[in-house]
Amino acid sequence: MTDPWAALAPDTDPGERLGALHRAHEVFTSAGRMERPVRSVVAESWRRSARARVSPDGAALMELGAEELIPYREAHPLARAMPVIRELMSTYATDGEHLLAVCDSHGRLLWVEGHAATRRRAGLMDFAEGARWAESVAGTNAPGTAIALDRPVQVFRAEHFLRPVQQWTCAAAPLHDPRTGRVLGAVDITGGDRLAHPHSLAFVQAVARAAESQLALLAPPPAGESVRLGALGRDEAVLVSQGRKIRLSRRHSEILVALARHPEGVGGDELLVELYEDESVTPVTLRAELSRLRRLLGPDLLRSRPYRIAAPMDADFDTVARLLGSGAVAAALGAYAGPLLPGSQSPAVVRLRRRLADQLRAALIARGDPGLLADWAYSPWGEEDLPVWRALAEAVPAERRAPLLARVRGLDTEQGG
Repeated sequence: MTDPWAALAPDTDPGERLGALHRAHEVFTSAGRMERPVRSVVAESWRRSARARVSPDGAALMELGAEELIPYREAHPLARAMPVIRELMSTYATDGEHLLAVCDSHGRLLWVEGHAATRRRAGLMDFAEGARWAESVAGTNAPGTAIALDRPVQVFRAEHFLRPVQQWTCAAAPLHDPRTGRVLGAVDITGGDRLAHPHSLAFVQAVARAAESQLALLAPPPAGESVRLGALGRDEAVLVSQGRKIRLSRRHSEILVALARHPEGVGGDELLVELYEDESVTPVTLRAELSRLRRLLGPDLLRSRPYRIAAPMDADFDTVARLLGSGAVAAALGAYAGPLLPGSQSPAVVRLRRRLADQLRAALIARGDPGLLADWAYSPWGEEDLPVWRALAEAVPAERRAPLLARVRGLDTEQGG
């Protein structure tokens, strides 16, 4: 297969592949053993689904009622891209008896449109507006897996982790903020076996690019000469400056996070201590890294004596901290794309990462809003956060409490509580 993200090669027999996938799914869900012909992208997703304790006989979580859904999606950044998405997909979805769907970065379906009968059938498995289809809730599925991997992906029938979904085929592509690169959600097409062709994956990728281009056209121009640093939820930060988007190495990402915390500038000795665990690293090593970073950014942006960024820097982690400071907990969670440079061991990054996460989770627990708590608990970084799961179990109505309490007991046992 030339494209590992497409479910079937053009010469593959769908019926033969389907039977093999059903057998592999049964072996994995009963014995935990992975067998052929499961694609590597699907195998890893099944493993993530199992670690998240998704039941193969379970269902998506209906999370937003109409009263919450309508104002939320009207204010969502992707609302501005919906006219383009509809223009490109609506006729194709209706004529082909498919559905177009758009979800947010938490996997919640905000728009589900298309063929009426198909939409009614999909509603029986809660593929409907307001339902959360993140991998951690609904297992392997195109929109949830596309968000988890930040890659376009196609899922064919029995590749879905949930058995009730295995009669469907879907393809989805993530949608990004054109200014920061942050994942805003995903666009998906869902339907029958006719979608099990590489063309449907290429189609949804093209729709995603068009939607992002529309968002870029509608985005307000950057204020002054400020630069934007996106470092949450990624090991390699992205810097946007004067229309250029620069993907940074891990070490350069750490340097810019440290410099963002010192807009007035920082000396080389202090920067060395903030960046390196290893005390044997010499100032020469740091100067070499800074020299490479200056060549990448340009001498007018990275200054020395002291080291500093010459333009105002708008960092995504500072945005979250400001929102928390003003009491805007929901907005802070919406802006939080994940832990700060999660793979970094630089002392300054580790301290800031822990402080920001601790402040946000404490605010969520204090607020006690079940929707916000669920956003954190079902995220990759919240899967094992016992205090948040306890708070979520206390916050939901009694009839929804049993599976959450079971999750709390399981985490408590694992963590030696």
